[in-house]
Amino acid sequence: MPTRSFDFLNREGQRLSGTLEMPEGIQRGWALFAHCFTCGKKNLAAVRVARALASAGIGVLRFDFTGLGDSEGSFADSSFSLNVQDLVSAAEAMKDAGMPPDLLIGHSLGGAAILAAAGSVDSARAVATIAAPFDVGHVLHLLDPEGLARLDGEPEALLKVVGRPMSVSKAFVDDLRGHDQGARIGALRRALLVLHAPRDLTVDIENATHIFLAARHPKSYVSLGDADHLLSRREDAEYAASLIAAWALRYLPEPAISPAEPADAVAEETGLGKFQLALRSGGSRWLADEPETAGGLGSGPTPYDLLSSALAACTTMTLRHYADGRGWPVTRIRTAVNHRRDKDRSPPDFFSREVAIEGTLDDEQRAHLLEVAQKCPVHRTLEQGSGFDAIAFDRQS
Repeated sequence: MPTRSFDFLNREGQRLSGTLEMPEGIQRGWALFAHCFTCGKKNLAAVRVARALASAGIGVLRFDFTGLGDSEGSFADSSFSLNVQDLVSAAEAMKDAGMPPDLLIGHSLGGAAILAAAGSVDSARAVATIAAPFDVGHVLHLLDPEGLARLDGEPEALLKVVGRPMSVSKAFVDDLRGHDQGARIGALRRALLVLHAPRDLTVDIENATHIFLAARHPKSYVSLGDADHLLSRREDAEYAASLIAAWALRYLPEPAISPAEPADAVAEETGLGKFQLALRSGGSRWLADEPETAGGLGSGPTPYDLLSSALAACTTMTLRHYADGRGWPVTRIRTAVNHRRDKDRSPPDFFSREVAIEGTLDDEQRAHLLEVAQKCPVHRTLEQGSGFDAIAFDRQS
């Protein structure tokens, strides 16, 4: 799955570190993901959910809140209100880059932050929460009680936060107690999906009930079964992502262009970078691009890489078909292809292949297979050349 860095500035001018999961195939929209309390953008749930959504055509930005991970700032100076501002800054940066977020997703306290930020993100059409608390002050239950008591007389103290020692300020705690999430949720004016596991031991299921009851329609609730709070199991994270993707597609824009007729292969610009394309062929989707040195994003194979891949695939398949037809004990075949261009020679394009064949074959059998490799259909097409029909313009364009 192609990814790229996406850093931006928060309202204090500090650099926040983000990662974009690029959409696979025709993009259906963009999402902004808020990670769980103290987790960071590299949290397994954040990565797995984001990549599963990207495979459904929804690109996702996940980033580290101020003072966490690779972002600048101090966690001791952070607050829930600052997290909300970070999300608004992220949405503005995405909009400036030509990918305004249509979908907002938040996990745990990140879900509460998404609910608080949604009203300030004009492009957002839908909001999804995963194991989110209704009351922001719920986080206080995760803090060391003795350390929390020390903050009554100190501006800052070292507390255990989810088992880790972290410096927490009194201002951070006071801020948690000063939010009316019920009013925010009631005024959301966005489609809402609430995902929660009934046996969540960190944020109990009653929080999902309160969020759902406070929200106006359209709203949906789906149980995550026996998943834990952090979606530690891959199947739980992927299940949550599949639910969000299927639900969100109703609220996301339709692809700008659809092919009028079935084709062997379709390449369509994604709108990202100068050359990035969404490819569809044989029921699969992937990206093509040019390297950064040529003005691209480097997010996928180049056209000549794809041509070399076709020759490598055809050579390997042809050898497998031939060896199996004769009952030869070939266990594995690997073909590596390189392309080079020499404008002073005719023809100027040259392909070189290196074939590795595993199995108990004698020298004569191996030599025969190398001869067969020269006869694969793609090899013949490249060697003999091809004719082309005139290009027809789609009347819908």
